[in-house]
Amino acid sequence: MTIHPEMPSQPGFAGADALETPCVVVDTARLTANIAAVQAIADAGNVAMHPHIKTHKSLAIAGMQRDAGARGVTASHPGEAAVFIRAGFSPVTLAYPLVHPEPVAALLRLGQDHGVAVRFIADSAVGLEALERGAIAAGIAPDVFIKVDVGLHRCGVDPLAAGSVALVVRLAASSLGFAGLLSHAGHAYAAGTAETVRAVAEDERRLLLDFREILRRQGVDVPKISVGSTPSLIANAGFDGLDEVRPGNYVFFDMTAVRLGIATRDQLALAVSATIISKNSDFYIIDAGSKTLSSDLGAHSVGTGAGFGEAWSSRLEAPLSVAKLSEEHGMVRRDGSDLAIGERLLIYPNHACVVVNLAPHLAFLGDGRATRLGVDAADMVTRNRIG
Repeated sequence: MTIHPEMPSQPGFAGADALETPCVVVDTARLTANIAAVQAIADAGNVAMHPHIKTHKSLAIAGMQRDAGARGVTASHPGEAAVFIRAGFSPVTLAYPLVHPEPVAALLRLGQDHGVAVRFIADSAVGLEALERGAIAAGIAPDVFIKVDVGLHRCGVDPLAAGSVALVVRLAASSLGFAGLLSHAGHAYAAGTAETVRAVAEDERRLLLDFREILRRQGVDVPKISVGSTPSLIANAGFDGLDEVRPGNYVFFDMTAVRLGIATRDQLALAVSATIISKNSDFYIIDAGSKTLSSDLGAHSVGTGAGFGEAWSSRLEAPLSVAKLSEEHGMVRRDGSDLAIGERLLIYPNHACVVVNLAPHLAFLGDGRATRLGVDAADMVTRNRIG
């Protein structure tokens, strides 16, 4: 078997072949190494780690991150945050703008019941009003970050707009606590290379520091600056002036990270174990389709890969491309290979976060054995329920 120098000598995930497929598998050794390595980057930069748990939705993995040195966690929506509040992770930062007071009050009460601080973000007057009303209803004044748009153009205030200063001034004068500025350089996923990711990271840092200086000239002190994105943390341009980082994908990485040059295949800690259930002259048909792998080409609807994942077998010289997806079927290009129906393939997905979100459980592999754990915050039917 010829090994391509840019590829690993074996796909890891020992024990995956013994599991019923399709199954989302986690290589525990790689997971542990990823958590330690990225925590070391944060520690060296003297920034506090508040990892985004939307990637794994797992109390067990969040516990590993806390044991490694994380100072809190970040969540995507109220229902997800509630799971980690009940488990005692503190603080929980809800990095998603709420525009109604009811979930604000419910989360604050839940946090009080479990001794957990809950932090929020806002990027509009409507959002600030909802936070104020929710805080009054709960009798608790939370810390609130102003979300800043640093280039993704999704949520966040424009740091160069006069109205953005006015919003911060309003927050600083309110009964809420002004936590500081928060951003997500998600456009780093479209940067293409580690070098261009680094340029995005530096632009983000500079925009936030410049905005902080504008606010200081208006008499507003900025307690913290919080940034978040796995690419811009791995390929960082330094952390001078920053206080917190909130990466998520780094625990697993995926083919998007490999294509960006911020991870190697040997670091990929999550995969999908699948079985060849049919084949024709062009494709192997596997039992993992869009309901397992998702149809995502990469984070934020960006993707440069050809296909929906990379399929590995120890009997192949190079990986194969998952070219097409139906709901329950995947079509893997044969490229002249001749595997048998019933053989297994290990699929590295484009985007690990959505694969976990679709999975009812994860199989943690270590020493050739599997431990099956449920995905604690993956119930999307009740995704916004707090009680």
